[in-house]
Amino acid sequence: MSSSQLSRKTRTPLAQIIAQALLRLAGWKAGPFPDIDRAVIAGGPHTSNWDGVIALVSRSALQKDVNIMIKHSLFKGPLGWLLHKLGAMPIERGRAGGVVTQTVAEFKRRDKLLIAVTPEGTRSNAAEWKLGFYHIAKRANVPIILALADYEKKTFSFPVVIYPGDDMEADLEEIYKHFSGVTPRHPEKLSAPVRRHYTG
Repeated sequence: MSSSQLSRKTRTPLAQIIAQALLRLAGWKAGPFPDIDRAVIAGGPHTSNWDGVIALVSRSALQKDVNIMIKHSLFKGPLGWLLHKLGAMPIERGRAGGVVTQTVAEFKRRDKLLIAVTPEGTRSNAAEWKLGFYHIAKRANVPIILALADYEKKTFSFPVVIYPGDDMEADLEEIYKHFSGVTPRHPEKLSAPVRRHYTG
């Protein structure tokens, strides 16, 4: 292999370099990401639009091909173009059943697929979670990777992998507890299931 071929093979993509620089400037760290190719990524706690920004920049910094589900109403004009470029997928929350079925079909069709969602569904005081992410993972027989944004430690981490079992409530309680273990941007906007466990 020539030196030019080696250089091309090992060259870091520009988008990754920029994303890593942005994280450093902001004082944030992302990763490491588990060695898993097919999973649903549950991100949170979701209390600010900045959560999505951090997730998208971290995705580029880690060079992970993650499809991030974002409400379809944001895909307008230049922002919509940018979201598509960053790997975001528009979803209509009113069609949850359809989203689950279509996403499970995608998992069955692909050898590699990482899809990220925010189970809380909204960034302000959700009374309950949208459970489509859990049903997708269960029906597609893939794990759930927790992606946690901690604004106190300035980390975007993936510390827990959960394999859905026969007791959904027990699985969800475990997820709620992990979400409550980090500091969100706006603690007063935590969803009710997470707020029950939050001690910050």
